[in-house]
Amino acid sequence: MRWLLQGDPAIRWQVLRDLVDGSETEVATERSRVEREGWGARLLARRAPDGLWANGACFPDTAAFALATARALAAGEPPPPWPSPDPDPEPAGQPWTATYPVLRDLCALGVPRESPVMQETARLVARNCRWEYDGLPFFAGEVDCCINAGTIVIGTYLGVDVGPVVERLVADQMPDGGWNCWAETRPAPSSFASTLDVVDALLRWERHTGGTEEVRQARRDGEEYLLRRSLLRSLRTGEVVDPRWTSFAYPPRWHYDLLKATEYFALRGGTPDPRLAEAIECVRAKRRPDGRWLLENTHAGAVHFRFEEPDGTPSRWNTLRALRVLRWYDASADRARAVPQ
Repeated sequence: MRWLLQGDPAIRWQVLRDLVDGSETEVATERSRVEREGWGARLLARRAPDGLWANGACFPDTAAFALATARALAAGEPPPPWPSPDPDPEPAGQPWTATYPVLRDLCALGVPRESPVMQETARLVARNCRWEYDGLPFFAGEVDCCINAGTIVIGTYLGVDVGPVVERLVADQMPDGGWNCWAETRPAPSSFASTLDVVDALLRWERHTGGTEEVRQARRDGEEYLLRRSLLRSLRTGEVVDPRWTSFAYPPRWHYDLLKATEYFALRGGTPDPRLAEAIECVRAKRRPDGRWLLENTHAGAVHFRFEEPDGTPSRWNTLRALRVLRWYDASADRARAVPQ
């Protein structure tokens, strides 16, 4: 705990809230520092006057292209060709410097949503930011379910109405209860990564708005998709789908791993489902003798700066996240043992 509390304000306020039961005043005071110091301040300093980062929504330097696309479609004309060269996420990795990934980071850091800079950013993004796909307005979402899930998280955090994006995600749910970002362009089974991103977004939206029974059922069906597979195994063969899922990155971005998955269920709360046990023990087993977890498998791509580095060194982010998961899970086990048989 001492080591965690020596970290960035974004780490400290969450440790105070989630691990040491700090007072509301202590938590709020520390959280208020995120926009003025450390990682949060550094990201906010890179915002342009129009509210965008790197002049794009999902990719850098595409704002003009997105606006031209929107104007062409509104006029009934064909959209312009994608700027050359086509931004290819391989092999250098997808860039994480544009508006969408930065806003995801700011939400995770916990810059107070009611702060003037965040509210101004919400207004500017709504006015000026359009997706590279069809030039659609930012808070209207687009077609990729993972991007739409992130849009819901951002909009919910900033107090923007993203109800139509939620409706689209519910409509995009696949028969097995999950989601897949490729579903619109080619037949595909559901994806662990897509499904996790969507259920996380739906849960956050429900808690902000009160939700609807249709959305709750869609989320529960998505959770069941993951739980039936113990968060990591093929339903058909029982084998682990991808060994990389046992390596924990930060930020996880749209990628899937077991720390990100168990963190979702800890956020949801309640009594842990027995089918979480294998994934939870995998998280527990990654704890080092000094009590810390490592940074692993950092996802390639340009960033404004790295929160932590390099891979293989102790990570305050992953340690905070893992301890949060285990605190929830073990407290439930302790309660169960305390019930007279």
